[in-house]
Amino acid sequence: MKKVEDFSFNDKKALIRVDFNVPLNDDFEVTDSTRIQAAKPTVLSILEDGGSAILISHLGRPKGVQEEFSLRHICRKVSEIIGVKTIFVEDCVGPKAKEAVAKLKPGEIILLENLRFHDEETKGDKEFAKKLASLGDIYVNDAFGTAHRAHASTTIIANFMEHKCAGKLLSKEIESLNKVMHHPQKPVTAVLGGAKVSSKITVIEHVLDKVDNLIIGGGMAYTFIKAQGGNIGSSICEDDKQELALSILEKAKQKKVQVYLPVDVVAADSFSEFAATTIEPIDKIPDGWQGLDAGPKSLQIFEEAIKQSKTILWNGPLGVFEIKPFAKATIALGEFIAEATRNGAFSLVGGGDSVAAVKQFGFEYKVSYVSTGGGAMLEMLEGKTLPGIAALED
Repeated sequence: MKKVEDFSFNDKKALIRVDFNVPLNDDFEVTDSTRIQAAKPTVLSILEDGGSAILISHLGRPKGVQEEFSLRHICRKVSEIIGVKTIFVEDCVGPKAKEAVAKLKPGEIILLENLRFHDEETKGDKEFAKKLASLGDIYVNDAFGTAHRAHASTTIIANFMEHKCAGKLLSKEIESLNKVMHHPQKPVTAVLGGAKVSSKITVIEHVLDKVDNLIIGGGMAYTFIKAQGGNIGSSICEDDKQELALSILEKAKQKKVQVYLPVDVVAADSFSEFAATTIEPIDKIPDGWQGLDAGPKSLQIFEEAIKQSKTILWNGPLGVFEIKPFAKATIALGEFIAEATRNGAFSLVGGGDSVAAVKQFGFEYKVSYVSTGGGAMLEMLEGKTLPGIAALED
């Protein structure tokens, strides 16, 4: 797969698929600009090489043209972050887009309107992809967050562009995941948290071949504990996944993967910041109480495993970190991983909730890499080939 560095962009128009699907408040102001920041190195390197940039992205899930999903709202923020005035264009195909592209000079940036204002984008329509392709000389995909979608602008477009490559962000995402999944330094530890086993089954099954240690935390731990005969009170549990949980533990044993489940929890009498709390063994939670965070003994065990690791993958929190009394274990885990990273381990954090936790508690720059793509990262961890990446390899 070619990278941005493999091309000369001098006097060329780069059509860059970015992921500017950023959150906006009620005044249409960007509340988290991480994804815009992430695209900056690619855009600047193309401009510095004498090229111009045509930025294409989606925002939200509009039904047709909806003003609240217009990329017009984020244009000023894009200019501010990239440091180059960005001109907004009211459509992404058709006469307005063509006219704006025709006037584009080296060193300039235009941001085209939301791709999803056209149904053809999500349908992967060939004619629409062809129209987009006609706008640029070189196609650059830098949108890892949408690489698992076979949409017109992420996948189909590559069929109509002679020159195509991965942007700096996409390259870094692939490289970081490969470091964990294909060329890791051992021992490798995966921390998988979150509420449900069902959403992580394929990830767990795939990583069992890659890891030495598997730490299972968050809500899904209770399904494993109940399956083993423990009393989990009124904690979250997927009863229909108990058999599966036992089979995962059996597979791990066969593959000599050490599985760590919490041994104690912070239990609460209600799902609330003001609940009464108690520390209980995870398999002896009183009726009417629910486990909402991992307890101190669990953290000691997890810390030992993480300290000895050379490669760490973290996907999903250990408790309900959004509620202050139940954030301790997730914060402690961040500290363990940050320390291991300082001592030379490679740590990759990905998945919506763990990324939110890492940012909220100030670990963003204390781990090796924070992935920008939740769904895309999960699919890569499941061993799937992402259509947006495959399209660049043709």
